[in-house]
Amino acid sequence: MAHLDFISGIHKSTPRDYVQRVIQYDKAECAAVSKRFDRDYFDGDRRYGYGGYQYDGRWVDFAAKLIQHYGLKDGDSVLDIGCGKGFLLKDLKAALPGLNVAGLDISEYAITHAEAEIREFVQSGDAVCLPYPDQSFDLVLSINTLHNLRLPHLMAAFQEIDRVGRRDKFVVMDSYRNEREKVNLMYWQLTCEAFFTPEEWAWIFKMVGYKGDHDLIFFE
Repeated sequence: MAHLDFISGIHKSTPRDYVQRVIQYDKAECAAVSKRFDRDYFDGDRRYGYGGYQYDGRWVDFAAKLIQHYGLKDGDSVLDIGCGKGFLLKDLKAALPGLNVAGLDISEYAITHAEAEIREFVQSGDAVCLPYPDQSFDLVLSINTLHNLRLPHLMAAFQEIDRVGRRDKFVVMDSYRNEREKVNLMYWQLTCEAFFTPEEWAWIFKMVGYKGDHDLIFFE
């Protein structure tokens, strides 16, 4: 199991006004709307989520890192749990057309509005009960998704990742290393249910027997 610093560049490219989110808006109301994971979350006002979730190529380099690090080749299969509109899957297929991809997201809205190139490969579903046979995928990904689950479901999702993955796994979650990062995370998050330090994430990995790779996002 390794910590891979693959996502910090994407995360740091987005400016965030942490204080504004808690003093300008009703944060509780915004979070309740966001957790419906519908149009408001993806393409509504910024207070509810992305504020317009459109493809902009930011995952191209990330996809290239995954292909190189995991030695992906034509014929290999990749699952993205929490794929949203499929931007990462689109970039993986563009870089490696012979790759077999699948995406799952709890949002019917996201799946309906997925990128045209990969729409046939994605479906709605829940991370705690993956609709795939055992050992179906060479690489299982979950980027910024698992931290939206409460602990019992989180642990079940890790078990499902282990079940459907026959080789490599890579997950990314929110985390914090100090009080400032914890406050910023609490101010900014809308859907996150799992707030853990790196040490606590390591403990969870051990408890569920997760032996894949991971990256953590910090709100500095």
